[in-house]
Amino acid sequence: MLCAILLAAIIAGLLNGAVGIAFAQLLFKENLPIFYLRLMRILTAGVAGAGLAVCGIALQAILRNPLAEPYLLGSSSGAGLFAVIAIITGISTIYLPFIAFIGALLATILVYNLARQNNKVSEQSLVLSGVMVSVALSAVIIFLISTSNNETLHGITWWLWGNLQVYDVKLLSVVSAIVICGSAIIYIFSQDLNAISIGEEEAIHLGIDIESVKKILILVTALITAGIVSICGIIGFVGLMIPHMARLVVGPNHKILVPAAALGAAIFMIFCDILSRVIFAPIEIPIGVITAILGVPAFIFLLKRGQSR
Repeated sequence: MLCAILLAAIIAGLLNGAVGIAFAQLLFKENLPIFYLRLMRILTAGVAGAGLAVCGIALQAILRNPLAEPYLLGSSSGAGLFAVIAIITGISTIYLPFIAFIGALLATILVYNLARQNNKVSEQSLVLSGVMVSVALSAVIIFLISTSNNETLHGITWWLWGNLQVYDVKLLSVVSAIVICGSAIIYIFSQDLNAISIGEEEAIHLGIDIESVKKILILVTALITAGIVSICGIIGFVGLMIPHMARLVVGPNHKILVPAAALGAAIFMIFCDILSRVIFAPIEIPIGVITAILGVPAFIFLLKRGQSR
């Protein structure tokens, strides 16, 4: 079912944009450049959406926090800051995913340590620490952009709000490999995530080394997030919304949940990209604006539900 919807989303993404193209004319010679550019956007959207959703699932499980996702835990802002620093210093774009990984990892560790009190991390303190670190790092990014003489850097303000105009095949290939391999690792830990989601005591009784699992998956989610941020910028709330929507459809079993959320997020991102191109065509809206508009109500709902328990 999801595969059929994904195929429909891909076709819709190819046909729709600032200028609509009929399906019969899509592969005409004069339309091939448009076909190629739209296909690259669709691939980027699918990879980014799938990666962010899988990261959200892993973080929500290992932290046992329904509000956990890369954007809210500072990973995206950390990756964005280090990507900006790399651009300022003139480092090749092919190395951006790995440089951004360092930023994402450091930001995640910082948030976790700020939220920890007496070796315990509460839901509210984790969210507040994540928001605080995200705001602080975003302020540093804006400061660097404002004070830099690098013309390229001044042009990435759009990128910071989410940009799918990625036409570098090599860079997209590297990031796609990171997302696929990282998602596969998270899928391998599906049974561990099932146990940890029930409770840490139950997981320990099943012989699961919880701390090792957490460390591995935090590293993996930081790497996936960094790769996505390095090409698409900071796209929030996808890793928050889609996992919860997927749970409502397929249940909490991570063996089914991980692939279902990955497909669902790819579909969601492709349709968000279509919206970003057609709502005010020919003006394009950053995709991060679309996901934020849709994601903030979901975040408020989950926060209120958590407070009522």
